[in-house]
Amino acid sequence: MEKPVALGVDIGGSHITAALVDLSTRTLVKDSIKRSPVNSQESKEVILSAWCDIIDDAFGTIKNGSRYVGIAMPGPFDYEQGISLIKDQDKFKSLYQFNVKEELAKRLDIPAENIQFINDAAGFLQGEVFAGAAKGNAHVLGLTLGTGLGSSICINHKAEDADLWNSPFLDGIAEDYLSTRWFVKRYKQLSGVELEGVKELVALIDEDHSATRVFMEFGYNLAQFLIPIIRENKIDTVIIGGNIAQSFDAFAPELVATLRGNEIDTQIKISELKEHAALIGAASCNDTFIQQAEH
Repeated sequence: MEKPVALGVDIGGSHITAALVDLSTRTLVKDSIKRSPVNSQESKEVILSAWCDIIDDAFGTIKNGSRYVGIAMPGPFDYEQGISLIKDQDKFKSLYQFNVKEELAKRLDIPAENIQFINDAAGFLQGEVFAGAAKGNAHVLGLTLGTGLGSSICINHKAEDADLWNSPFLDGIAEDYLSTRWFVKRYKQLSGVELEGVKELVALIDEDHSATRVFMEFGYNLAQFLIPIIRENKIDTVIIGGNIAQSFDAFAPELVATLRGNEIDTQIKISELKEHAALIGAASCNDTFIQQAEH
């Protein structure tokens, strides 16, 4: 019997990435990653053709009869039916209210039920639960910290978008405090200097008290944001991904100390699968489906 593989696809506003995932070993198939830039402001035809080219290419020699696809896609999107609901953003306007699943099935000659969609933030966490830092954990929160705040929650091994970016927090919303722009703004308030991003700030920690203070404040703010969510959902593990995760060592001590001070001993981990998490998470949506087909 052939080993169960599925294609994981990660679609963003400027690119598509696809790779085969071996569902038995829960790893990417060697050398199967394909990536291409795609302008999300293009026409429906241009976008869909570009996606199909990459998906076909990534499947390689796998025959049509055993092709399974999982696609991590930004919202709003009807993930069950495969219909795009994105309209007020700077991307995919040409796909609004269009049935992407049916169209891909037709163009790729794959049964529509072999194509699964998952929210991109949920795909990241699903990957970490299936094969990464949260493997074996039942109640997990995933945060992707970068230019924006992505969030997902996984209860009993199924991840869903948590949509926490615009939750009321301090004097605004969560994303105001838990994204790159907060670091840049706060450091400028303290030092008068405008930096490009978090990476530049990490480089200053050893000799700049203001840089250290910014990371301590961030760790404290992140803990305050997490405390009610952890308590309400009985979260046992928090997985942090995105660009800001690379500076984890700079804000982790304050984050962990504040959680412990509030009698929370939830594990805080950084993503193990990094940019491959959403690919593996999306592909894993086919895991049960393939198992059923085989029996």
